Amino acid sequence: MLDTIIYAISITSFGMRALVIGRFQPFHLGHMALIKYILRSADDVVVCIGSAQYSHTFDNPFTAGERHLMISRALEAEGIHNYYLVPIEDINVYSLWVAHVEAMVPPFDVIYTNNPLNIRLFKERGYEVKETPIYDKEKYSGRKIRELMINDGPWEERVPYEVARTINEIDGVNRLKQIVKTDEE
Repeated sequence: MLDTIIYAISITSFGMRALVIGRFQPFHLGHMALIKYILRSADDVVVCIGSAQYSHTFDNPFTAGERHLMISRALEAEGIHNYYLVPIEDINVYSLWVAHVEAMVPPFDVIYTNNPLNIRLFKERGYEVKETPIYDKEKYSGRKIRELMINDGPWEERVPYEVARTINEIDGVNRLKQIVKTDEE
């Protein structure tokens, strides 16, 4: 009887855990607003750093470790501590994608995504899927921010201070400028 009561208490003491997947190249103020939005209804959030195996390209200039550092610094600076950061490599086998994610992250109850493929795959697996608000997509777009970096535009105002600090520490702007060059004139 006591074992049953303890088991029942342990089940009910856990709150709702949400999952969000993104490349975060880089983590910007739109992402921060999304995390805050999710945490209004979830007790904690698993932030999957997608395409973790890629770096040093225009679409994916930063390593998974660099993105982990950017995100953790930014969330901690905002007083957000109820998160898990998990790098996730792409497997490109869609029938196994959800099982791959499940194997890599803590258990979760709901996924927040606007990606049509993720919506379909996670719903097929029985998960509750919630679409997310878009926060000024023209301003808060990783691609737009990377373009501003290359062209010496005002990119820093679009990311949390800690993200800009990390990018500057790793010389990320110069990396991005160099990797987009070609050896053809």
